[in-house]
Amino acid sequence: MIPASQQIEYFFYAMLTLRNPRHPELPPVEVEALADTGSVHLCLPQSVAEALRLEEQDRQSVTIADGSRRTVSYVGPVEMRFENRVGFGGALVMGDQVLLGALPLADMDLVVIPRERRVAVNPNSPDMASSIVKAARSHS
Repeated sequence: MIPASQQIEYFFYAMLTLRNPRHPELPPVEVEALADTGSVHLCLPQSVAEALRLEEQDRQSVTIADGSRRTVSYVGPVEMRFENRVGFGGALVMGDQVLLGALPLADMDLVVIPRERRVAVNPNSPDMASSIVKAARSHS
């Protein structure tokens, strides 16, 4: 076991611009988001949700990393921008920092580059976000 004093923690951050598309008159909010690939959603502190005047759409039960459960507000819509990427979605209101989970990372086609300790646009699709979908088949 490695002593805590010798452990290296790897955190990956991304500068995001957040907006409320329902209130375009509001100024955008620039945030440093922790990319958390173990989390699913975008998570916002209450102060950011209030600054953007995001409206509660629902409540969700979430499991925290320590295994405990709590019920939090699910707000939206929120527009997220990173470099040449844009995504739209909802956010869970919780915590004291912005967390960028797997869904918004995938939506904007962003990747975590551990060697460089950063979040980046997917180098395989630098000009626009790329996604994989399965075509629906008609049942005639």
